[in-house]
Amino acid sequence: MNKTNLENSLYELIVETSTNLPKDVRRAIRKAKEKENTGTRSAMSLATITQNIQMADEKVSPICQDTGLPTFKIKTPIGVNQLKIKEAIYRAMVRATEDGKMRPNSVDSLTGDNSGDNLGLGLPVIKFEQWDKEVIDIRLILKGGGCENKNIQYSLPCELDGLGRAGRDLDGIRKCVMHSVYQAQGQGCSAGFIGVGIGGDRSSGYDLAKEQLFRSAEDVNPNEDLKKLEEYVVDHANELGIGTMGFGGETTLLGCKIGVMHRIPASFFVSVAYNCWAFRRLGITVDAETGSIRDWLYQDGEKIEFKDESEKEQNSIDSTKIITLQAPITEEKIRSLKVGDVVQIDGMMYTGRDAIHKYLSDHDSPVDLNGQIIYHCGPVMMKDEQGSWHVKAAGPTTSIREEPYQGDIMKKFGIRAVIGKGGMGPNTLEALKDHGGVYLNAIGGAAQYYADCIQSVEGVDLTQFGIPEAMWHLKVKGFTAVVTMDSHGNSLHRDIDQTSLQKLAMHKEKVFY
Repeated sequence: MNKTNLENSLYELIVETSTNLPKDVRRAIRKAKEKENTGTRSAMSLATITQNIQMADEKVSPICQDTGLPTFKIKTPIGVNQLKIKEAIYRAMVRATEDGKMRPNSVDSLTGDNSGDNLGLGLPVIKFEQWDKEVIDIRLILKGGGCENKNIQYSLPCELDGLGRAGRDLDGIRKCVMHSVYQAQGQGCSAGFIGVGIGGDRSSGYDLAKEQLFRSAEDVNPNEDLKKLEEYVVDHANELGIGTMGFGGETTLLGCKIGVMHRIPASFFVSVAYNCWAFRRLGITVDAETGSIRDWLYQDGEKIEFKDESEKEQNSIDSTKIITLQAPITEEKIRSLKVGDVVQIDGMMYTGRDAIHKYLSDHDSPVDLNGQIIYHCGPVMMKDEQGSWHVKAAGPTTSIREEPYQGDIMKKFGIRAVIGKGGMGPNTLEALKDHGGVYLNAIGGAAQYYADCIQSVEGVDLTQFGIPEAMWHLKVKGFTAVVTMDSHGNSLHRDIDQTSLQKLAMHKEKVFY
């Protein structure tokens, strides 16, 4: 097999998966937009999402800044050297990272060091199996941390919030799957997709769940019971009112795929793999002799282009209802904001993720953060020939991970606003009330939309933590977000959690298929 051709084929697969959303996913998002009520926060979010998809197309840049954990699923003819395919994947992954198509995401679990090239022990994940066809089938999914963290596994029988006891039967499975959507809320960048694995052990159950995400969003389950369950879950999960980004709305789930395997009598696991709207999954068939691409997978049917409708929707936003924030922000200005307000930020903001929050809890800040804005973001960055940094992708990360630190850090440094996605918990909400701060929810996955708002990179600190975890100083213009937690004790995330739990409880009674 030609090594150069194979490497180039794999490089093209990685780039396309990161930057070009599959056709079946685009059609699912279009359907969600058609159902959403105009003028709502969810409608605004979907307009931003579709604009972001179009921008990623045009720029050939990552759809989401979290380019995720790459998982390759490969079928090879008998006699093909799988070691050579692995080597080609490694070389292609390094190239894609150097070219800014992948964010360096491989971190040593013991030292915290980032390898810088997406390679490391066990990464990327590569799974082989043999088959009796002549071509090599290579499929790739890029699953980000926000949705990966909302995966969940149930051991039946169990007790579930709102649904009561889930037994070892099809109805118990139904309850678990419905609960999995509820518990994700907006933290996994809803509206999302789920893959469900019934049976197996703890590890094979999760493998089966993730395997379902390699199915087309539009296929039909050959098992009649599972087909009915998939349809039931999609229909009724969208009655929970969680909506896009957890803002409330008509669409919470875009797809559900369920697989089953045998188990041992003592164990009954239901495993759920959650995936965000930025469902980056593509595949190719490769000639086993030449290493060249024969066909692309998941590209049947119409490709939805969002350009015209996205521009129209964005231009229709009523600018008189948008509040401009420019740091340093006064406490008086912050306390004038309330949940539901749409803000646009002009001026400076500073990125801070897990490593930065841990560092700031024990050390002084390298910059004066009094009155400033912290952005929960790990951007994709590139240096030009002159050594200047440029932002390639910069959407928000899931904020709840910073809950143990956020309130104390805001008080310690005088931070007035925090930007992220998915909301935060009671400790942060109490600190916002006491200190005078707000939480601003940006649109998860909209990495190109927000990168376009960044005018310049004014500096960077704490690069020892790696590119995604460093503190980047960003000058922005027209950076749009929604106030979802204010300084008066109000939280949209808490309210949506409570109302969706009440709606979930309506599905407690047994359903007969």
